[in-house]
Amino acid sequence: MFDEYGNTVPAAPPARPVQVIGLTSVPRAGDSFLVASDDRTARQIADKREAVERQALLAKRRKRVTLEDFDKVLKEGEVDTLNLIIKGDVSGAVEALEDSLLRIDVGDEVALRIIHRGVGAITQNDVNLATVDNAVIIAFNVRPAERVAEMAEAEGVEIKYYNVIYSAIDDVEASLKGMLKPIYEEVALGSAEIRQVFHSGKFGNIAGVIVRSGTIRRGSKARVVRDGVVVADNLEIQSLRREKDDVTEVREGYECGITLGYKDIAEGDVIETWERREKPRD
Repeated sequence: MFDEYGNTVPAAPPARPVQVIGLTSVPRAGDSFLVASDDRTARQIADKREAVERQALLAKRRKRVTLEDFDKVLKEGEVDTLNLIIKGDVSGAVEALEDSLLRIDVGDEVALRIIHRGVGAITQNDVNLATVDNAVIIAFNVRPAERVAEMAEAEGVEIKYYNVIYSAIDDVEASLKGMLKPIYEEVALGSAEIRQVFHSGKFGNIAGVIVRSGTIRRGSKARVVRDGVVVADNLEIQSLRREKDDVTEVREGYECGITLGYKDIAEGDVIETWERREKPRD
């Protein structure tokens, strides 16, 4: 240790500024400087501090849950309920916000649960509860108490601040809708009538068709319909040829050759192609 003049000093009493060298890492402003009785104790303290800092950094990078990423978390199968903690400046505002949030209706697939509500600043207990129940804290005209924001950041707990009730309602409703599983519907792409069946040792049965409606695309899903009855489903347009050329699609009114990888096809059969598309919710 050195004093302000660069002279070595054996000890530093209270309020005495000194310069210390020989540290293995650079400390931050505000860190406490402890003196241990032996090297082993000092290393244990340093290792423990390093582990706590590393865990805080990992938690900060790995948010527990946010309003924005609920759809992603739902797809991973981690949650189907949005847990909220509501803190506000007055009880009337908290009750009004809670009542409005619980009135949000997005179906039976996801749920909203208010696990705690209260008046006043966000406390350490609120953050602990959010950590345990994987909840988001909704703060209406309030802020965290001293050092609570740092604790929430270290634990990966999201605090959303609002001063207008409708803004909070809109954000929560959008998050709940994001949690809903997508609805898919079958959309017809095209249909073709089999005019002739060709037998090939290399490709199997090849359907010579004329496209009656829409467009036939290579790689699309297909089914074979005979006299109005589906005889084979969940097939695929494996190859599509116009004369001697491989093509990606054939439009209405044109003839082509189709390979389905399915043998039981006959003249007069109809090949329908389709795809699944996500249906927008109301």
